[in-house]
Amino acid sequence: MSKESRRQQRAGNTTKTPGSAPTPGSAPTTPSTRPPSHSPTGTPRAGRREHARHIPGQERSFVERYRTLIVVGVVVAAVALIGGFVYTSASKAAFICSSVWIPTPTASPAPGQTNPPGYTQPDMGRRHVPYGTQVTYQYCAPASGSHYNQAGAGPIPPRVYGPDDTVIPQGWVHNLEHGALVLLYRGNSDGATPAGQAQLQAFYDSFPNSPVCDIQKGTTVGPVIARFDQMSSNFSAIVWGRVLPMSTLDTNAVLDFYATWGEKTNPEQQCAPTPSPSAGSSANPSASPAASPSTEPSASPSTGPSASPSPSAS
Repeated sequence: MSKESRRQQRAGNTTKTPGSAPTPGSAPTTPSTRPPSHSPTGTPRAGRREHARHIPGQERSFVERYRTLIVVGVVVAAVALIGGFVYTSASKAAFICSSVWIPTPTASPAPGQTNPPGYTQPDMGRRHVPYGTQVTYQYCAPASGSHYNQAGAGPIPPRVYGPDDTVIPQGWVHNLEHGALVLLYRGNSDGATPAGQAQLQAFYDSFPNSPVCDIQKGTTVGPVIARFDQMSSNFSAIVWGRVLPMSTLDTNAVLDFYATWGEKTNPEQQCAPTPSPSAGSSANPSASPAASPSTEPSASPSTGPSASPSPSAS
């Protein structure tokens, strides 16, 4: 080997990476530009992502880990609670009937006498309750009982109410208390048909003045004609404390029932009776109509219904 060759070999050996032994007879190589995997100090290779290291005492709490799920659960529960309240309120019955009243047949009248029309229903009191209160009636259809005392809600305006109108006893029981006649029909009876509604409207239009106070129909509290399904007959004419059940509508029987009992059983009088010349000489004492029906509750309402229905007097 010449001197020149040995110089070139020594020059090539000085450019090799420290720590790597030269291979005899190999040609000099160019140093790699790729960075080492670790620096001489042992730090991670540049560009590699470092993972978060667990540090004791800095764990996230349960709320922090599941915050989103907790928020979603609370929202769902709140929506379900509100929806349940709305559904329960909407589906809650406005009134409850403990039993459908079936009157006890009356005894046969004595010779030459007739039984008065209708049947006496046990008294259920006449307490005024706030509007919206659910009332339980021992007997239905009720001829007495707790009712609303609020304009438009009880007493309700006298007229013919259709099968789809919402009419509840808490309203028209107050009409009964003031002497009105209430005529009820079931939703599956002829009274709910178009022909039956026309007949009921014609009956209302020709309804006479009240038998005692001579009050014109529709000016105060009566008559009220409405649908009511919780009763034992297709039709029922009612005044306070008395009921005339009918399988078919008999308008003449209703008028006779009203002439006999209208404004004579109700606790809230609509007019001030004028004393008769001799006591008991007239079944219908003369009277002067009151300016408007009283809205004050009775000072001492009856406490509740009697144990069982009683027939009308012979």
